[in-house]
Amino acid sequence: MSFIFNSKNRTLLVKITGELDLVTAKEFRERLDKAIDEMFTKNLFLDLTRVSFIDSSGLGVILGRYRKIQEKRGIMIIYGMNTNIKRILELSGILSIIPAFNSENEAWTYLERKSLKEA
Repeated sequence: MSFIFNSKNRTLLVKITGELDLVTAKEFRERLDKAIDEMFTKNLFLDLTRVSFIDSSGLGVILGRYRKIQEKRGIMIIYGMNTNIKRILELSGILSIIPAFNSENEAWTYLERKSLKEA
């Protein structure tokens, strides 16, 4: 598994490649938490375009970061899921609480509209 962190306007963008499972979840959680804190992150975008598998450990990391972003009164968005990953997220109930989109552009549009409504 690999991940790339970028920050823009207090939004952390994370591109994940590989499997998010028991083997990789702990390292991902630790590095993601560090990036959230060091980059003064309010919002979080997870790009799952290149994720091939997620198990319950990976789902736990996603839910935990959702709670962390909620505490900051921010928004977490998931995008770029393939059919199998989307199905796992639907069955777990994650997609009922975290907005999901097909692309990064759609995620930015949602965030901008949501921010305007709250202003």
